Amino acid sequence: MKQSHLHFMQQAIDLSLEGQIKGEGGPFGAIVVKDGIVVGRGYNSVCATNDPTAHAEVVAIREACKNLGTFQLTGCTIYTSCEPCPMCLGAIYWARPDKVYFGNTRQDAAEIGFDDAFIYEEIPVPVHQRKIPMIPLGREQALAAFRKWAENGDKTLH
Repeated sequence: MKQSHLHFMQQAIDLSLEGQIKGEGGPFGAIVVKDGIVVGRGYNSVCATNDPTAHAEVVAIREACKNLGTFQLTGCTIYTSCEPCPMCLGAIYWARPDKVYFGNTRQDAAEIGFDDAFIYEEIPVPVHQRKIPMIPLGREQALAAFRKWAENGDKTLH
């Protein structure tokens, strides 16, 4: 029997509750579904792991990619209990799922103390004007790795 989108969203919401009840992180949950089967699950575990990247979407993407043996989630759908933050949005675009459904909005998250507005504001700011200093260093040396990549005829683009 084919499950509904709301059924899968409820699983993501249930994970958001599970993680916070365990005290492992904020109230966020996500799942990755392929062909009607959940292939990745995650809830925010930032506090439990001391990992600021352990957001629900990232955890679910990592698990799905491991389970599927790929770094691309083509053919998959992500269900997340909240509109993805800028980091998760980037991870989602790198993973390339077909679609994302989200529950709460970023405004809902801001109302309970999870305000990512400053990150959205920083993205278009020129590097030298960002609030966290971003200082170019060693470009000539770093370009050697890029040159080697460009010359490699047997590479996997991602």
